[in-house]
Amino acid sequence: MNEQPNTAAINEHPLAGQLMTGADTVIQVLVDEGVETVFGYSGGAILPIYDAVFRYNEKHKKADGSSPIPLIVPANEQGAGFMAAGYARASGKVGVFMVTSGPGATNSVTPVRDSMADSVPLVLICGQVPMAAIGTDAFQEAPVSAIMGAVAKHVFLVTDPEQLEKTVRTAFELARTGRPGPVVVDIPKDVQVWEGAFAGQGTLPLHGYRRRLAAVTGNRLADDACERFYTMLSESERPLIYAGGGVINANATKALRQLAKEYGIPITTTLMALGASDTRNPLALHMLGMHGIASANYAVEDCDFVIAVGARFDDRVAADPPKFAPNAKYIAQFDIDFAEIGKVKRVDWHHVGILETDLTDMLEYGRRIGFKKSFATWHEEIAVLKKEYGLNYDRDSPLIQPYAVIEEINKHTKGEAIITTGVGQHQMWAAQYFDFREPRLWLTSGSMGTMGFGLPAAIGAQFAKPDRMVIDIDGDGSIRMNIGELETVTTYNQPVKIIVLNNFGDGMVRQWQKLYFDGRMSGSDKSLHNKDFVKAAEADGFKFAKRLDRREDLPAVIREFMDFAGPAFLEVIIDRDAGVYPMVGPGQSYANMITGEHIKNRSKPSDETPGPSEMF
Repeated sequence: MNEQPNTAAINEHPLAGQLMTGADTVIQVLVDEGVETVFGYSGGAILPIYDAVFRYNEKHKKADGSSPIPLIVPANEQGAGFMAAGYARASGKVGVFMVTSGPGATNSVTPVRDSMADSVPLVLICGQVPMAAIGTDAFQEAPVSAIMGAVAKHVFLVTDPEQLEKTVRTAFELARTGRPGPVVVDIPKDVQVWEGAFAGQGTLPLHGYRRRLAAVTGNRLADDACERFYTMLSESERPLIYAGGGVINANATKALRQLAKEYGIPITTTLMALGASDTRNPLALHMLGMHGIASANYAVEDCDFVIAVGARFDDRVAADPPKFAPNAKYIAQFDIDFAEIGKVKRVDWHHVGILETDLTDMLEYGRRIGFKKSFATWHEEIAVLKKEYGLNYDRDSPLIQPYAVIEEINKHTKGEAIITTGVGQHQMWAAQYFDFREPRLWLTSGSMGTMGFGLPAAIGAQFAKPDRMVIDIDGDGSIRMNIGELETVTTYNQPVKIIVLNNFGDGMVRQWQKLYFDGRMSGSDKSLHNKDFVKAAEADGFKFAKRLDRREDLPAVIREFMDFAGPAFLEVIIDRDAGVYPMVGPGQSYANMITGEHIKNRSKPSDETPGPSEMF
């Protein structure tokens, strides 16, 4: 008689049954979840977990003497959160940061909300005052559950230490599955020092969530749905794929590109989906929307079939929903979140499921039925649009133009560097003028538009991808928000390259004030002009810290900056009046796009002027 192996014994965690503190349990779960880097700032209520990190690293040092889970200490907790977000966005893994109670938690609200808005998987481990002190306004107490509950995917307050291990493991499950997002685990200090047996397995019974998730993951495309899709495609002469950040989050880029290539369907992407399509491909239309490329926006105007993939028709893309894609006979929408279907724009066909699976299934069905159709005329029209309405600027100006700076850097990166940004004009210039050959090379705060994102996100991305060049394109206003993280770059000797495009003020706000508020520069042309960014970088340990203020020096200085082996900082004094064009005003359609002096426009300017309440 053959004996059956004891699979339970084979799969049992090697530490199962071992007595551990709550803090040690947290760290062991991080190890089991494959966490390789943690970001965070210490404080009284998180000290037991920080001590557990130290002890684990001492006990399990690698052969080269390095720590298996390095703890990266930023200048503040917001920086830690954006580092974790940069790590997650660049790697596709769950980013982890740990903070103390009270102000440590409240300083983390912005990166948590930012990650929720852009569907970034994070786990925040928060220290909390002891259970008996909760609700007494104890020292450094904050109502984390109440605060974070409004901005996170889920929040756990661990009051039963027996549930700690399952809770932390469940937090990772929630963060990475379905539509990714940030999960907060609030752990009182007495739970951290509690001792109990480590189980090595188990999660919380989230029956409703798992049932909904299973319904989505198991929702495969039926033949009749595929047939309707291909019927619409067969009736189309100008199909267009409109790809959103969901494509990146779902790791569905390869399937999307294959579907587009098979049938010759052009792709335009949102700000969050840059890299989903190789921007150098002839059928890649780059970015659409408020500051999208004119040719992309005109293609949306001309197309007769919109295929939205992981995109939500947000106000930066469809500011006037009824007039978005006015010539489209059909709109199809693929997404993982049923709440996004038809939320802004009515669609004729939709499917909720796993994008990579759905796109692959759709392509296989098309091959099975032998679907073929030539869109050669549309391809010719796309080529004309790209040629006639491409990006341009004043190339004869004696002042340094920001577009020229990015074009020069792009010659060196060739679409293969990780680019992070703050928020403002520099963010849009970077989105427009950089090439991206792959996904996860473009890291920016999209939905929240959080100034100060770029520098800490670049640090996190560099830890995630140590062999990639990482460049933070920042603005003088945006980098001030988290300028303390310059020291983090040099402390950990990360070869991050930082460029500050300095126009001495909040350029994007000034652009809007010029257009819509009769040039009244209220609070945007501010008096914060005394910062010597180069000296600040030098004080924080940068060996390469220079200022570029002469146009003729641009190529040589950029080459020197790009070739420098370690952390490098470059301030560029740009034309203060440089604007971001094209621009679609709030509430306007693409037909009313403003293209500025140097980009061709095929439409007459709109007579409608948005009011101040519509500004953002």
